[in-house]
Amino acid sequence: MPITLYDLAGADPARRFSPYCWRARLALAQKGLDVETIPWRFTERSAIGVLGSEKVPVIVDGDHVQNESWQIAEYLEATYPDRPSLFGGAGGHALARFLTGWADAVVLAGIAGLIVSDIPAILAPDDAAYFVESREKRYRKTLAEVTAGRETRVTAFREALLPLRLALRQGPFLHGEAPGYGDAIVFGGFQWARCCSPFPILEASDPVHAWRERMLDAYDGLGRSAPGFA
Repeated sequence: MPITLYDLAGADPARRFSPYCWRARLALAQKGLDVETIPWRFTERSAIGVLGSEKVPVIVDGDHVQNESWQIAEYLEATYPDRPSLFGGAGGHALARFLTGWADAVVLAGIAGLIVSDIPAILAPDDAAYFVESREKRYRKTLAEVTAGRETRVTAFREALLPLRLALRQGPFLHGEAPGYGDAIVFGGFQWARCCSPFPILEASDPVHAWRERMLDAYDGLGRSAPGFA
């Protein structure tokens, strides 16, 4: 019986764009587990509320329900030890924890300030209205104001990716010759941008862009199969 994953979707059910859901999807793919994804939208709270969660990702594995991408990864690692390891031991687990913090603080936060005003266009009307109201309340400004000047500000974001570029000098992926969960942690943000916005957050000559392309093709092209702008 496949694991069920509730996965954030746009108006087009094939457009799955949550960075955290992508972390979960790639963790499942790395483990080689069968999965059935269910598109979920911002205004469908009751669908996952009955599972005790307010946000996606949520997985249902038999009688077990697990939410939050990090906890899902830990659950999969503990429950399926005979499958490829997500962390490669205690040291890898600790490094992945650090990488999650860095990706959230630098990659996701940086990308949000560049693309958030583009997201309503991929949502159904009710979801778009919810998204605009909730995010403008969070930012205390309009979404257009949040992304104003992004053509100039993107340079600072690209410069902040230097640690990622330096790490990629050692191999095609953060985990070496093949992708691992650390790659999934960081890639989720870039896939979020690709699925939501036509704004170019990376230059084609950037090694991070080349890594992103390899991640799109990993796991039989799972990432590339999602509708996106680039």
